[in-house]
Amino acid sequence: MSTATARRLFGTDGIRAVAGETPLDANTIYACGLALGHSLRKLAADPRVILGRDTRESGPWIAATLAAGVRETGVRVESAGVVPTPAVAFLARRHGFQAGVVISASHNPWQDNGIKLFGSDGFKLADAVELAMEDEILHHAAEIEKQGAEAPNPATLPLVEDNPAFQADYIQFLIDCVPALSLTGLHIVADCANGAAAAVAPELFRRLSGPVSNAVTLLNISPDGRNINLKCGALHPAVVAAETAARGARLGLTFDGDADRCMLAGSHNNVINGDAILLMVARDLKSRGLLTGDLVVATTMSNMGLEAALKRSGIRMLRAPVGDRYVLEKMQKHHAALGGEQSGHILLPHLATTGDGLLTALVVLDLIARRGKSIDELTADLKVFPQVIVNVKVREKRPLESIPAVAAAIRAAEDELKDSGRVVIRYSGTEALARVMIEAECEDAMRLHADSIAAAIRGELGVG
Repeated sequence: MSTATARRLFGTDGIRAVAGETPLDANTIYACGLALGHSLRKLAADPRVILGRDTRESGPWIAATLAAGVRETGVRVESAGVVPTPAVAFLARRHGFQAGVVISASHNPWQDNGIKLFGSDGFKLADAVELAMEDEILHHAAEIEKQGAEAPNPATLPLVEDNPAFQADYIQFLIDCVPALSLTGLHIVADCANGAAAAVAPELFRRLSGPVSNAVTLLNISPDGRNINLKCGALHPAVVAAETAARGARLGLTFDGDADRCMLAGSHNNVINGDAILLMVARDLKSRGLLTGDLVVATTMSNMGLEAALKRSGIRMLRAPVGDRYVLEKMQKHHAALGGEQSGHILLPHLATTGDGLLTALVVLDLIARRGKSIDELTADLKVFPQVIVNVKVREKRPLESIPAVAAAIRAAEDELKDSGRVVIRYSGTEALARVMIEAECEDAMRLHADSIAAAIRGELGVG
């Protein structure tokens, strides 16, 4: 919570807001470009930046505005066009760019957008680097306003020219990660959320399917700028689950707007989340001697059932705060080969520097093919504790432990549940929300305490 309140622009996953409104107004975006360019000029004589974006209608003008600021500092800008977030991380590292920038708001609705930054190593910028950039961005934005000037009008800026070769490089990288995989004879359904996956999934799965044209059924691959994540994608996994069952497919895949996460569906209209993916992949890596230290890093939101299932297989589970950057930090500290989140962000550092939904899907498909078992068989012993998550809209993010009514409600839940459940209360890093998560063997107690804590937060900090 302290990290979130210390930040003014950057959340746990970059800058995110309604497109056109502070801090995604033209002045601040242009100032972000200036700050990025200035920081890169200190690192290299002739720095370059690679851009990528998802399918939101605001993406092109935001990219053009940010590029104008970067170019003002003498830094070159190239664009991969519409590609998944992890593609930009890969391209920055592969082609020697000093930074990668993604214009995306991930799973948020189309009105929102965001700016995510990657370093030349393909990793998200460290908190300290982003916080230092915040100071310069806010300084530039204030100077522009003080001088009565404005950033260049986005309507007058030329759009950044996209280079399709970058998209092709990324597709080849994904295929090279699973060189033995063929989808011939394996019917799957994939929901691309009318987002970034829609730009690469058709060609990727065509190449993996060989001559069998009906191996993959693709859903939601017609973005119009406003239908990204609209009743589809990783936030609505029941959509692909129902389609998988209706079509008699073996497996369903569903991605979020920027395709850095993946959720699955079995053949019986059942949703399979990131916890189950971690379990399958951890066991597979261990069987091949690739799970360093026999440990997995998950988050505070991962179910107690995952921890129990991993323990039965001789695998330890460590928990990190929510956010793939924090999972990665703990993975690096403990030299872990696998980590991820219940939401479907899976980190496989031997293959990629960041979570990649399409890569996760291919790794699971490869695992299924090698094991000769269905996804349901591979996750059959994962017994999930009942879990409820209540989101409360808040007007500010005060430390919850400092609010007596909230602290009392949390203590009451923890005292009753003890070893039979968990209580996790946190603020969202990307939205004005407090998330109340309770997990317990007793479902009635779970819901009672979740409602009690949510009511206490709503009474003190609620909107309206």
